[in-house]
Amino acid sequence: MTPLLERIQNSRNVLGLIFMMPATLLLLLFLTYPLGLGVWLGFTDTKIGREGHWIGLENYEFLLTDSVTQLALFNTMFYTTVASVLKFFLGLWLALLLNKNLRFKSFFRAVILLPYIVPTALSAIAFWWIFDSQFSIISWMLMKMGWIDSYIDFLGSPWNARLATLSANVWRGVPFVAITLLAGLQTISPSYYEASAIDGATPWQQFWHVTLPLLTPIIAVTMTFSVLFTFTDFQLIYVITRGGPLNATHLMATLSFQRAIPGGALGEGAAIAIAMVPFLLAAILFSYFGLQRRAWQQGGSDK
Repeated sequence: MTPLLERIQNSRNVLGLIFMMPATLLLLLFLTYPLGLGVWLGFTDTKIGREGHWIGLENYEFLLTDSVTQLALFNTMFYTTVASVLKFFLGLWLALLLNKNLRFKSFFRAVILLPYIVPTALSAIAFWWIFDSQFSIISWMLMKMGWIDSYIDFLGSPWNARLATLSANVWRGVPFVAITLLAGLQTISPSYYEASAIDGATPWQQFWHVTLPLLTPIIAVTMTFSVLFTFTDFQLIYVITRGGPLNATHLMATLSFQRAIPGGALGEGAAIAIAMVPFLLAAILFSYFGLQRRAWQQGGSDK
């Protein structure tokens, strides 16, 4: 064996770089290149079938005054904020419930994962049927109970459609939050609760002063991923409403696709997609600062 190969085998840093090369190449090929191409297209007037020319910030200037893009931004912020808050509280409640000594606990933990492991397109088709204007199971049940006289047009009214897609996203996303927070709860030592109970703490005080602070790093990471998944949601919206009615459910992701592929304006669609990046970076920074609390959790000082 040559001295060079021997040094490579004995060097952890060199071996680490070698083992990381395949993953690095895949990331460069499938993530970095598309991102760079998207940034470039955002500054051009490229159309499908026609090579574009550099136009600078014209696409972004147009988006600032485009009413449909403004509506899509409002829909995205509303959809992301409300869905993330609902998923957090429902997921935390389920996690606390499943963390108790219940009968058939393992069975319930498995069942709660079903909405998350079902393919997104299949879930969207199911919700499209649930909210259909003619065959809605919800409207059928309400009519049988005598609460309504005619079927509700869930997907034909702007706000009804927003709430319908919102409920589909919450149903699909709650299991991820619940299982992740449940894993965090499992890491909290029971000795903390025993000590607080000896001091006379109520269940609410134990949750507020023991559970929540120790769970904060997990919450930060979980909600960051939840926000990212919700903000970039595409399949649910596209299958259920395709952005309708009257663009009322268009998110930035679906509008970007519509402008770029069916609409043929690749440059404009890329500009809409790139405009999402600052919001995604903000969510990542939130996760980063949330993770800094780990030092405090482990007895150190925040830095």
